[in-house]
Amino acid sequence: MTANIHHQLDHVVPSVGVGAMVIRNGNVLLGKRKGSHGAGTYAWCGGGLEFGESLEGAVAREVFQESGMSVTNISLICVSNIREYGRHYIDFEFEVEAEGEPLLREPESGEPWTWYPLDDLPHPLFRPVELAIDSYRKGCEGTIIYNP
Repeated sequence: MTANIHHQLDHVVPSVGVGAMVIRNGNVLLGKRKGSHGAGTYAWCGGGLEFGESLEGAVAREVFQESGMSVTNISLICVSNIREYGRHYIDFEFEVEAEGEPLLREPESGEPWTWYPLDDLPHPLFRPVELAIDSYRKGCEGTIIYNP
C-alpha cells in the first residue's frame, strides 16, 4: 500500500494559481471562501492557470467569472510558493483595476463580495492573500517579491 501511494505521489506536481487584488479608494474586494481549500478564509478573485493561458489572461478570466467585473489594469505584486490546505502551488498575485460593480457569480464557491479598508481587513485571510498584502505593504516599487 505504501509503495502504491509513493508511486502516485511521484506524478503529483505543483499547480499554478493566480489572484487579483481589486482595490478602489483604499478598499479591497474580498469574499469568504467555501466549498474549496481554504474554506472559511477571506480571499479575492483567483484560481488556477489553464493550459495555454497567460497569467494576465487567467487573472482577467477569474475576475470576470467570479465577480462580473472587467479588468482594466494589472501589475504583479508577488510570487509565492504555497504549501497550505493540503495543496502545493506556485502563486502569482496581482493588483488590478476593474470596471463595474461586483456580483456573486459563483455562490457555491464563496459568500458575497464586500469592500474592506486596506487597514482593516477581516480574518482569517487566505494564505496567498495574506502574503500578497504583506508584499503590497512592503511596496518594493519595480521589485518582484518572492515568498518562499
